[in-house]
Amino acid sequence: MRPVVVPFFISHLGCPHRCVFCDQEKIAGARGSLPGAGEMLDKIDRYRASAPGRELEVAFYGGTFTALPRDDQQYLLQALQPLLASGAVRSLRLSTRPDAIDPANALFLKTMGVRTVELGVQSMNSEVLRLSERGHSARDAERALRVLQEAGLEVGVQLMPGLPGDSEERSLASLEQVLALQPSFLRIYPTLVIAGTQLADLYREGNYLPQSLDQAVSLCKRMLLMARCAGVPVIRLGLQPTSELEAPGVLLAGPYHPAFGQLVESELWFDLMCTMVQGIPEGSPVSFLAPVGRTSDLVGQGRRNLKRLTERYGVRVGKVREDAALGQDEIAVQWCGGERSGGFPC
Repeated sequence: MRPVVVPFFISHLGCPHRCVFCDQEKIAGARGSLPGAGEMLDKIDRYRASAPGRELEVAFYGGTFTALPRDDQQYLLQALQPLLASGAVRSLRLSTRPDAIDPANALFLKTMGVRTVELGVQSMNSEVLRLSERGHSARDAERALRVLQEAGLEVGVQLMPGLPGDSEERSLASLEQVLALQPSFLRIYPTLVIAGTQLADLYREGNYLPQSLDQAVSLCKRMLLMARCAGVPVIRLGLQPTSELEAPGVLLAGPYHPAFGQLVESELWFDLMCTMVQGIPEGSPVSFLAPVGRTSDLVGQGRRNLKRLTERYGVRVGKVREDAALGQDEIAVQWCGGERSGGFPC
C-alpha cells in the first residue's frame, strides 16, 4: 500500500525567477512559506490520526527546495529526523530544478533521510526551454538525474507537453530522452494557461495556442504507452483539481479536465479493445475481461468506449468483468466464435 503523503507547499520559494507558465499559488492552492517545526509536527499528527496503521511520507512541493538557503533546508529536514528515526514517518520527498542539483546537496539530502527527488524538467528541447524561460538546459537535467541516482536517491521527472514552441514530435522526443535516463517515475502535466502568468499574456496577444483537450489526450496516450513499454510508471497525468485552480477567472485556456488521467487511460485501453475486436463478425455479442481495477478504463466515461466499439465495428458489447488471472496490461474478448487475449504493443 502506498504511504499517505503529508504535503507542505513552499510555492516559488527558492525559485530564481518565474517561468512563463507558472503560478504555484493558483496551481497548488497554497501560498508559499516555510512551515515551522511545530506546524509540521501538528500536521503530521493529524494525518497519522486520520490514517491509522498507514505509513507516512512528508513532501515539500511547489518551490525549488535545493535552491533554498542551506540553513532553511537544514531547519525543515532536521525537524523531521526524530520521526524518521522512530518510524513515524517512512520517507521524505521534495521537488527542485535540474540546475539546483550538485553532488554536495545530493549527498546532504541523502544523509537527511530524503528518499525521493522530483525534477521539474518540463522539456528536453532547448528551444522550448528558452521560450518557456526555464533557465536550464537539457544537459542540466541529464547531469542532475545522474548525480541524484549516484547518491542513491529515487528520481522522478515532471514533463509539460504543450509549452511554447513545443510540438507532438518534440514532446515525444523529450520523453524518449528522459526514458533513456531511467527515472524512477514520471508526472506528465499538459500546459495550462493560468491568469497572471506571462503565458496568459502571450495567449491574449495571440502568440500562444494551447492544446485542445483531444490533442492533449491523444499525445499523452502515446507518452503513457512509451513509458509503460520502458517500465517507468506514470504516477500523475494532469494537474490535481483544486478549488483555487477551478475558481472563476483562474484557468484561461488549455486541456484541463478534473479526470484527465482517466481520459488518457481510457483512450489507451480503447485502442487495445479496437485491436481485439477486429475480425469478429458484425452484430456479434461480445464481452471483455479486464485486469483487476481496470473496468472503468475499458468502459470509458458515460460508457463511451463501448458505444464507439459498436459504432465502429458493429459488435454488441455486453459485460465487462474483471479477471485476476490477467496481467495488468492485458485484456481478453469473448464472443460466440471464440476468445482471444492480448496486451499493449511495445
